[in-house]
Amino acid sequence: MKLAALFAFVMLICVAGRAEAMNVGFEALTIANGAEKPLQIGIWYPTEASAKAQPLGLFTQTVAAGAAPAAGSHPLIVMSHGAGGSYEGHYDTAGALAEAGFVVAAVSHTGDTYDDQSQAARIWTRSNHIYRLVDYMLAEWPRRASVDVQRVGMFGFSAGGFTTLVIAGGAPDLRRVPPHCVAHPDYFDCGVVKTVPDLASLIASLPPSVWVHDPRVKAGVVAAPALGFTFGREGLKDVRIPIQLWRAEDDHILPNPDYAEAVRANLPRPPEFHLVKNGDHFDFLAPCSDALRQAAPDICVSRAGFDRVAFHRTFNREVVGFFERTLK
Repeated sequence: MKLAALFAFVMLICVAGRAEAMNVGFEALTIANGAEKPLQIGIWYPTEASAKAQPLGLFTQTVAAGAAPAAGSHPLIVMSHGAGGSYEGHYDTAGALAEAGFVVAAVSHTGDTYDDQSQAARIWTRSNHIYRLVDYMLAEWPRRASVDVQRVGMFGFSAGGFTTLVIAGGAPDLRRVPPHCVAHPDYFDCGVVKTVPDLASLIASLPPSVWVHDPRVKAGVVAAPALGFTFGREGLKDVRIPIQLWRAEDDHILPNPDYAEAVRANLPRPPEFHLVKNGDHFDFLAPCSDALRQAAPDICVSRAGFDRVAFHRTFNREVVGFFERTLK
């Protein structure tokens, strides 16, 4: 009985400790990217400073802008958004991770943002952006002493989910895209392909080195991955890190089974899989503000009966829990 009571007491202390969330610090920075256009990034991190409501694009977040990070060495999570997005699009998930003690760095992928989609079809450029982001956070960020270089994870949605798989060791075969688009000309990805008339010849000329992998990343969350069918078993054979994989049941942008299910079937290590009942593609984005709802109503519409705010409470909790388990 004494042993049981002691165990219960220890568990109570652990639960109480986890309930005391940190405040969230935030920085928005521009970082150099070699000869390419500089990258816009957002960084969220735990802090003991007081936080207040502040604008973030068309969102409002409660953060302590520019505050000092909380003491200690914190795991790093890097984030990759979907096509036509920005680093702001998953701010609530970034904030939840920061509250739990993670440093989070998200990048706006040059040429594939809401205000510039000139390079959206050139999805191979994204993994280089992430590698550069990890480099910056571990070696150049002025607050880098607060980052644990041994505990790095990645979160990606849609095209960002594809990018996460590449960073983790995936090698897609984009030659599968043209026949896919012959069979499914109305799919979203095929609409992007149509914007580049010479894409087929461009794909054929890509060297294997264009797919940048990063062994520093030890775990990945992949939500509604774009172009999942391009990997196959061979293309995913080197993805050995733990993966948490999410699929929206009624994804009208990346419909089943060519995307998330194709990845799930071919990963050499079974992922932690989550099916979002009645969910749609854009439900993985942060719940919309009134301003965003007016500016981009299409991404703010959920299926009847689906509560995006309630879903994100569950989603963020599961993402935090996954990284806590895998980045010990």
